[in-house]
Amino acid sequence: MHTLRLEMRAATLAIARFTGRVHISSSSSDSLVFSRRALQGIVNMAAATVDTATTAVQPIEILVKAASGEPDRLGDCPFSQRVLLTLEEKGIPYNAKYVDTANKPDWFLEANPEGKVPVIKYEGKWVADSDVITKILEETYPQPSLVTPEDKASIGSKIFSSFVKFLKSKDPSDGSEEALVEELKTLNEYLKTNGPFINGDKISAVDLSLAPKLYHLKVALAHYKNWSIPEDLTNLQNYIKLVHSRESFENTKAPEYVVIKGWSTHVA
Repeated sequence: MHTLRLEMRAATLAIARFTGRVHISSSSSDSLVFSRRALQGIVNMAAATVDTATTAVQPIEILVKAASGEPDRLGDCPFSQRVLLTLEEKGIPYNAKYVDTANKPDWFLEANPEGKVPVIKYEGKWVADSDVITKILEETYPQPSLVTPEDKASIGSKIFSSFVKFLKSKDPSDGSEEALVEELKTLNEYLKTNGPFINGDKISAVDLSLAPKLYHLKVALAHYKNWSIPEDLTNLQNYIKLVHSRESFENTKAPEYVVIKGWSTHVA
């Protein structure tokens, strides 16, 4: 499926690149014959581009966290999911390999001595850090664009750290809950006039970063704090439903029990 999407885009790009060179004129038969030949050339070139895409495009190798105790199941890393979401939304073929981050194998530490996921292989080298990886993917596969305008790239950026602080808190009067609610209210107000996505009608990189974090927030706080996002934050509630219902998210999310188990060491 991922390869097919890429092939279709390759054909579309080929047509877009060469259509501008074709001139069809109804007043000249010579011009009309040339245009038909040119158009046939475009079709042939697009087909050749598809053939090239089929043979040349290799799946991206990506290393992501495995579920605790389940080495063959996707784990609970929101940063790994962010990269997987980017690959899915762009239709880039990939092969995911799960890594037991509690018992890191030597081959993984050779790929990334820092021992962190996600990691992708790019131009024969292993590259870590989801910020770096998603930038590379955007530059290498610019269509469809997931670029977030600079003035919107930091929207919701404090929510995850506020969530973690509240989750770990043992003191109900330390203000961590209120701080999280304020961050959620800020996002809710932003979405009221700028939604449904952070960048309006178009999903972008900031949504793919925020969606996994909101998923972890909902699952972990419901389990460990019996807490949920206030119902009156309707714009935020609708946003969460929107991003979490996308096929790309369904394809890349860890089961809830995996997320709960993953956060257990942080609340012990």
